[in-house]
Amino acid sequence: MRERLPLWVQLRCGLERRTLAALAVLLVVGVVLAGRLFWSGRPETVHAPEVVVRAEPTATTPADPVPPVDRQVAAPPAAPSVVVVDVSGEVRRPGVLRLPTGARVVDALRAAGGVPPGTDTTGLNRARVLVDGEHILVGVPATAGPPGMPAAAPEGAAGVAPAGGPISLNSATVEQLDTLPGVGPVLARHIVDHRTRHGGFRSVEELREVRGIGTRRFADLRTLVRP
Repeated sequence: MRERLPLWVQLRCGLERRTLAALAVLLVVGVVLAGRLFWSGRPETVHAPEVVVRAEPTATTPADPVPPVDRQVAAPPAAPSVVVVDVSGEVRRPGVLRLPTGARVVDALRAAGGVPPGTDTTGLNRARVLVDGEHILVGVPATAGPPGMPAAAPEGAAGVAPAGGPISLNSATVEQLDTLPGVGPVLARHIVDHRTRHGGFRSVEELREVRGIGTRRFADLRTLVRP
């Protein structure tokens, strides 16, 4: 083996036995390393990755809408809607009565016990709407008032007082209103229509709201009429 080695190896290493053993070990190590490199560099079979299906998001149930809170605001108590009238004369139970707003003269007569048979109610407008604070006289003749004041007319006399007393705007007919100075049939009809629309006159001053009655004419009529 010595003769087969190159000359420079023979000269450098001296071809001793230990030197030959070391060379043999180096050769074996080199072969092992070369084999490992060869083995690690061989082609390998590559498998395609599995397809991952993306899970669909689950549909969430929407939250139930919260019903609006029903805030009930307590309404303020309504004021009592009544009218107070004084019924006297030919009725069974005369006195002061409290009736619901919108009641009529016939309701006041019924609440006072009714009218005795034989009482003259020809001029009594039983369909008229009651006005708060009014005085209803049934079948009673006119009574003399204080000095200088005209006699009061009973309700049964259709609002016309004897001896030139004031005419009731709430019960007088068109013919009776026509007798007032400066009031003709047309203006008398306007007064009755206004009375029907507004449920009667609560004061003489409301006469100025009637179409056709100005300041001068109202001044002539204010002492000749009453609610």
